[in-house]
Amino acid sequence: MSMLHIEDLHVSYGAINAIKGISFDVDEGEIIALIGANGAGKTTVLHTITGLVPPKSGSIVFNGTDLTKTPAHKIVSMGMAHVPEGRRIFQQLSVYENLMLGAFTRKDKAEIQESVENVFKRFPRLKERRNQIAGTLSGGEQQMLAMGRALMSHPSIILMDEPSMGLSPLYVSEIFDIIRSVNESGTTVLLVEQNAKKALSIANRAYVLETGNIVLSGDAKELMNNDSVKKAYLGE
Repeated sequence: MSMLHIEDLHVSYGAINAIKGISFDVDEGEIIALIGANGAGKTTVLHTITGLVPPKSGSIVFNGTDLTKTPAHKIVSMGMAHVPEGRRIFQQLSVYENLMLGAFTRKDKAEIQESVENVFKRFPRLKERRNQIAGTLSGGEQQMLAMGRALMSHPSIILMDEPSMGLSPLYVSEIFDIIRSVNESGTTVLLVEQNAKKALSIANRAYVLETGNIVLSGDAKELMNNDSVKKAYLGE
């Protein structure tokens, strides 16, 4: 059974049908990439899965539980974390305070501190800046903090929305290495990313979204060699 199963999902903003009956699966241990142009509906899909936007119809089943009527904070405690587009860190708080807010659903103080140390091992730069105000970090460091904060909830699946947006090429490579390493340590990843080449290079499978519809899906490496994908998303 899939860890996450989306079936015939429809999402509307007023009269606008943003998502038009899509279905897809994410299996445990995978990296799944959702690629598409601006306005294709990728962010809406993530927001609907994590309870931030209500679906018009369809089902979202996570580890056997339908999420369509589940409030967002409960979805976090069920093992799903979301790294939003634009990072959305708490600019006025320190790095450490941001991380602690990521553990708001957890109660065991010793385990929370262990998670902080694990985040610092994964992101040594955050450890160096643990007391620094988050808004003074570079863009790449803020992205690391957003990812570290999500990992603090101890998720079984992490949804990432445009993690490479606005970053220098050096940071982009580093962020994708970290995503791969997070996955290798046992966390399933659903990745929304405009840098299709990078996303497909680390994903197991991928879905191509166009104007609210899934138009292509398959093995990520095969999609990298698909002529229409190359032309539309890889600049080839």
